[in-house]
Amino acid sequence: MPYTSDHAAFDADLPDRPAWPAIRRGLRQRCPSCGRGHLFESYLKLRPACESCGEDLSHARADDGPAYLAILVTAKVLGMLMLWVYTTWQPGPYLLSAMFSVGAVAMALYLLPRFKGMIVGIQWAKRMHGF
Repeated sequence: MPYTSDHAAFDADLPDRPAWPAIRRGLRQRCPSCGRGHLFESYLKLRPACESCGEDLSHARADDGPAYLAILVTAKVLGMLMLWVYTTWQPGPYLLSAMFSVGAVAMALYLLPRFKGMIVGIQWAKRMHGF
């Protein structure tokens, strides 16, 4: 006898939801379903449910993906910028390292919640982890 589930979240026949609107909403740190409710309670802590539409957000599992993406983008952008600044003005090593250390921390901290929201939006659109 084949396994049947009473939960619609486990049905493989359900179509995917539109991904790009969910990704845009996640990047804005909004609910991937309605786009009105806030996604986070604090800096990186997801709300258990959307305050606007009631969508259950407790299923989201972003794990290390947002940190990886934030480091990847930060390193690529600041690495290219550092090369350009050095070849253009040739600042001293202490000034260069101080400027880009602060820039790297600021950029990574700015991108981290946005990438987490994006990953939650992708999971919601693809009905992953029980969405």
